[in-house]
Amino acid sequence: MRGFVTAVAVVFAATGAATAADPAQKPNVIFVLSDDLAQGDVGCYGQKLIKTPHLDAMAKEGTRFTQAYCGTSVCAPSRTSLMIGKHMGHSPIRANREIQPEGQKPLPTGTYTVAKLFKDNGYATACVGKWGMGMFDTPGSPLKVGFDHFFGYNCQRHAHSYFPTYLYRDDKRFDLEGNDGKGVGKTYAQNLIADETLAWVTANKDKPFFLFYSITLPHGRHEIDAQGIYKDEKWTEQQKNYAAQVTRLDSDVGRLLAKLKELKLDEKTLVLVAGDNGSSFAPNSEIGKLFDQTMGGKLRGFKRSLYEGGLRQACVARWPGVVPAGKVSDEPWAFWDVLPTCAEMIGAKLPAAAKPDGVSVLPLLKGGAAPKRDYFYWELHEAGPSLQAVRFGDWKAVRNGPLAAVELYDLKADPGEKTDRAAKNPDVVARATKLMTDAREDHPDWPLRDAKKN
Repeated sequence: MRGFVTAVAVVFAATGAATAADPAQKPNVIFVLSDDLAQGDVGCYGQKLIKTPHLDAMAKEGTRFTQAYCGTSVCAPSRTSLMIGKHMGHSPIRANREIQPEGQKPLPTGTYTVAKLFKDNGYATACVGKWGMGMFDTPGSPLKVGFDHFFGYNCQRHAHSYFPTYLYRDDKRFDLEGNDGKGVGKTYAQNLIADETLAWVTANKDKPFFLFYSITLPHGRHEIDAQGIYKDEKWTEQQKNYAAQVTRLDSDVGRLLAKLKELKLDEKTLVLVAGDNGSSFAPNSEIGKLFDQTMGGKLRGFKRSLYEGGLRQACVARWPGVVPAGKVSDEPWAFWDVLPTCAEMIGAKLPAAAKPDGVSVLPLLKGGAAPKRDYFYWELHEAGPSLQAVRFGDWKAVRNGPLAAVELYDLKADPGEKTDRAAKNPDVVARATKLMTDAREDHPDWPLRDAKKN
């Protein structure tokens, strides 16, 4: 089968996968992960109202993926999958779980991450933007799982404010201008995050580096410091703000690409951009309806569901001379493929403790064939029943609770998941049901829960 890429920038050596013994040939890797960017938000996927010229140019200069999958359809578990190379059946984090007064349920002690892979192989490493996988006094701190440097929001709840009163540099909190007594400041945080990103790349231009650029845009609240070209549109304020957020994300990606060219790193660098889940809005919502995030009903579902609209990401990869230019790939791949892909890319052997569920999709990124695999698996444990989904070949099965019927869809003929084929294919349903059982490990924090249970 195949896999997926996210809002990510990855740098390869122009001659192919580098060897761990040759630092001069090691690729740089920049992974740009947007918070909630949907395929329907981006011009190269068909968006007509929101302007994304830099991402559209990336698609012309690189490869656009139509079936790039996230870890699951909410933030913390999806990012965990990306970091540790495991799908939701084996992940230690399978839902958003808040910790008060600040932070989320942390990654466990000893968790092996993509950042640790790079750090152990001589890379400078940084996370800039949002983390959400453990505060600094927990084993999930970014500084304890392989990152040399952190800048931005640790807690994803804190990251809901684009005008916060403080951020973090490494594990040190620093205050920002203004405070209305309700935690709202006067500084637009993305201005600082974007500048820090460029400064860190510049400071590390002469060594191999891995940058996880985790942009909060366009996640709600929908706040922006300037509506720009949308100011005079006859839209609601929320619609103007959302469009401006997506365009601001696009412009900051453009600044990063320009910096790579300026530093003569362009041809060493694969840049990949995607979101941490699919669309955040119902088709009939204020934002979903105007901007048609389902692309005319092409995809069903959105955030917190396990239909394709909640799982497929906008994903563009660019690496001049290596990633094919102007190509559109329908090959599926997933967040949990990133760890083994990066290991192959730099010629590193993963330790036995890593045990990734993913496979290397490096050949796919270079324009070759996708590796074969048995299945993709997702689950989610938010409010209500536990959700499960599995894809094998072109079959996709969804179960919206452990007592719910298994729905079955043929994604090749029906990517919008409109026609349930379960009744006519009992043998396929039986296989899907078995995969849903076999693909997961029971975990005390993540029991399969029916809607009627706590």
